[in-house]
Amino acid sequence: MTATGTAARPTLSTTRRIAGIGLATASGVAVAVQSRINGELGVRLADGIAAAVVSFGFGLLILLVLVPATAGGRRGLAALRAALRDGSLRPWQCLGGVCGAFLVATQGLTIGTLGVAVFTVAVVAGQSGSSLLVDRAGIGPTGRQPVTPSRLVGAVLTVLAVVLAVGDRLGEPGALALALLPLAAGVGIAWQQAVNGQVRAAAGSAMTATLVNFSVGTVALLATFAADVAVRGRPAGGFPGEPWLYLGGPIGIVFIALAAAIVRFTGVLLLALATIAGQIVGAVLLDVLLPTAASHPGLNTLLGAALTLVAVLVAALGPPPRR
Repeated sequence: MTATGTAARPTLSTTRRIAGIGLATASGVAVAVQSRINGELGVRLADGIAAAVVSFGFGLLILLVLVPATAGGRRGLAALRAALRDGSLRPWQCLGGVCGAFLVATQGLTIGTLGVAVFTVAVVAGQSGSSLLVDRAGIGPTGRQPVTPSRLVGAVLTVLAVVLAVGDRLGEPGALALALLPLAAGVGIAWQQAVNGQVRAAAGSAMTATLVNFSVGTVALLATFAADVAVRGRPAGGFPGEPWLYLGGPIGIVFIALAAAIVRFTGVLLLALATIAGQIVGAVLLDVLLPTAASHPGLNTLLGAALTLVAVLVAALGPPPRR
């Protein structure tokens, strides 16, 4: 390798890392919107699991048409099969969709009661800590990432920021108990992003990785929904007529595809922190501009959102992920 090529690589890596942070932040805003949509759909259907099935199922239908119709998608499917056959990709690395399904299910189950902001703080609390562990274990496509001071401070600041943002709601015992579901979902998100990045690397296609995610997630949700119907019966609510309530699946496609594509440039922790920043900003805007009965935005929420952005900046200014 030439000296010129060696010198050029850090600049390219930094440029892609900054671009990845921007895209991850935008996708975080989309996740906040998805959370509101799936939460409202869960309220209308009177069943959060049914809402998750509708969201994931619609996204899967889109991908089943889109991926085989494109040359890149077909190449990705062939490469994925080859990677599974030769063992370079393990079957368990294709199970990230289970965590995505659980997250979407918690949106439908809890947001109608918690609101988007409280839901987000619970997800963030689980996601920040687990992202450090996932990076340290080397599960993602960037390999093992050290727990540097800037990355640790960024993760800690993020948790403090979201606690500040919705601290007035955390004193409610009912909210705390219900928040355990999105907390657990947040823990799974980091692992999901890491293994989806591995699938993307093996397939050479972010859309193929997204199809795998949605296929696994839909199967998991259908099994859960079948058990739920067997125990509690069919959902009491009917399907709403507003088209926007069915956009959760397409938004999820964009989020999963972006995360699978950019995690190799950012690492799992930085991807998580940038996504969290977008989620916080999106949650605040939704609760301020389109409040619901569960929304209680205030000064602490705005201060927490600002501190979250500072946390992402602290982590981003640290050393780039090692290849």
